Amino acid sequence: MSEYKKGGYIVNAIKDGTVIDHIPPRSLFKVISILGLEKINAQITFGNNLDSKKHGKKGIVKITDRFFDDNEVNRIALVAPEAILNIIRDYRVVEKHEVTVPQEVSGIVKCVNPTCITNNEKVKTIFYLVAKKPVTLKCHYCEKIVEQERMTMIL
Repeated sequence: MSEYKKGGYIVNAIKDGTVIDHIPPRSLFKVISILGLEKINAQITFGNNLDSKKHGKKGIVKITDRFFDDNEVNRIALVAPEAILNIIRDYRVVEKHEVTVPQEVSGIVKCVNPTCITNNEKVKTIFYLVAKKPVTLKCHYCEKIVEQERMTMIL
């Protein structure tokens, strides 16, 4: 297995998988939770409050043999809109892209309004993007505004 040294830390390189980089430190464990990474058997390495030239401090998650679908990438974007995904194949970065907060979010976030139809009947949630920083969504049904800090993901 290859190793590389970055900023004084030795980190094992992964052969194939995904690296989620530039996660705001306050969002690292949210990313781990919303992706259910604590339940998988793949090798996972994470670090928090690491030095970042771009943001000062950052979190990072490396997952061996795991690649994310659009729904999972949207979840990441909602809690870590500055994150960058690096797709690794044979120890090389073959794709690198910033996550993008979608204009419409469906079935991912729970509405904070207890009287919203989505909390009382089997209706899939739909939200529209109001702002990217901080991420702010508006419920399609009750028009309640949900800010990033108050978002609860549907798991």
